[in-house]
Amino acid sequence: MSERFLALAALIAFVVLVIGALLTGGNLGMDNSAPMRVSFQIATGSTEGVYFPVGQAMAGLISHPLGVGRCDTATVCGPAGVILSARTSEGTTDNLRSVDQGLVESGFADGDVIAAAVAGQGAFRRPARHLRVIAGLFAEETHLVALVQSNIQSVSDLRGKRVLMGPPNSGALMRARAILSAYRVHAREVISDETAAQMMKDGKIDAYFAVAGVPLDSIRDVLVRHVAHLVPIDGEGRDRLVKMVPQLSAALIAAGAYPGTAAVETVATRAYWVTRDTEADPLIYGIARALFNPANRETLVASHPSAGEIGLDSAAIHPPAPLHPGAARFYREKGMLLD
Repeated sequence: MSERFLALAALIAFVVLVIGALLTGGNLGMDNSAPMRVSFQIATGSTEGVYFPVGQAMAGLISHPLGVGRCDTATVCGPAGVILSARTSEGTTDNLRSVDQGLVESGFADGDVIAAAVAGQGAFRRPARHLRVIAGLFAEETHLVALVQSNIQSVSDLRGKRVLMGPPNSGALMRARAILSAYRVHAREVISDETAAQMMKDGKIDAYFAVAGVPLDSIRDVLVRHVAHLVPIDGEGRDRLVKMVPQLSAALIAAGAYPGTAAVETVATRAYWVTRDTEADPLIYGIARALFNPANRETLVASHPSAGEIGLDSAAIHPPAPLHPGAARFYREKGMLLD
C-alpha cells in the first residue's frame, strides 16, 4: 500500500471523525443516548433576601442529572443533563448586566429595572439588547421603612431627612428618586451599598426604601424590635408615580404580613426570571415547562411565601423585555399567548 494511499485514508478518517463530533455534540467514544451536562446558573441576590431561597428551590426542582428517579416522569425536570444552580449576587442591576453580557445564564430582576435596562435608562448607559424573559414570578412590594423617633408618617415627611436611596448606579437608586420626584420631595440622599437595616440601627439614616416579596427578614427584625415602622406610599403622589413608571402599580402590604402591623398602602413591581437571547430554544422551553409542572408546586411554594404567586396564568403577562422564544412556545402551547 503506497504512502499516498495511506495519507489519503488518514485524511478521510479525520474528516469522518470531525463530522462525527459535530453530529454528536462532541460525545465521541460515548453512548449517544447519554446527554451532555449543561450548566445553567441563576443569579439571585443576597442570602437574606427572597430571590436566593426561591432560586435554590427552582434549581433543585428543574435540574435533571442522570439517575434521578423523580425526573423519569416526563416534564417534571428540565431537559436531560441540565444542572441549575443558584448563586448570590449584588441584586437586580448586577444580574441584568451579567445576563446581558453573557457572564451568567439567567437571573432574577425587578420589572421596572428590566424596562429601564431595555431602554438604556437610569443605571444603564446603553440598551441591554440581549435580555429575554423566561417567566414573571411574583409581586415585590416597596417598603418605606422609617425610624420610630423620626416623626415620618408619610412620604412628604421625608423632606430634609436622611434617606438611604441605594447603591451607586443601581435600580434601587433609580426607583427611590422616582418616588421622591412623584411626591415632589427633596430629601438628604444617602447613596451607599451598606446594609440598610444596620445603618438605621447605627443612627446613620432616618428612612430607606426596600423592594422585595413580603416578608423580608431584615425588615421584620427592625419592626419587631420597634426600631422602625412602615410608612404608606399612597395618595396623589402614588397616582403620579404609577403614570411615570408603568412597571409599578398600586399595592397593599397586608395586615399581619409583619408581626403586629396593619395594612399599608404602597406600590409594587414584579420579579422576573430573565435569560440571554443566545440560550437554546429547546433548553428554555424545557426549563419553563418544568417550572410550571404541578408536581413541583408544593416544594416551590415552601421556599418562600412569595413563591405562592408563581403561576402559569401570570407568567407571560406584559413582560418588560421580550419573551425568550423557547418560553413563548411553551406559553403558546398552554394557551397563554395568542399568535
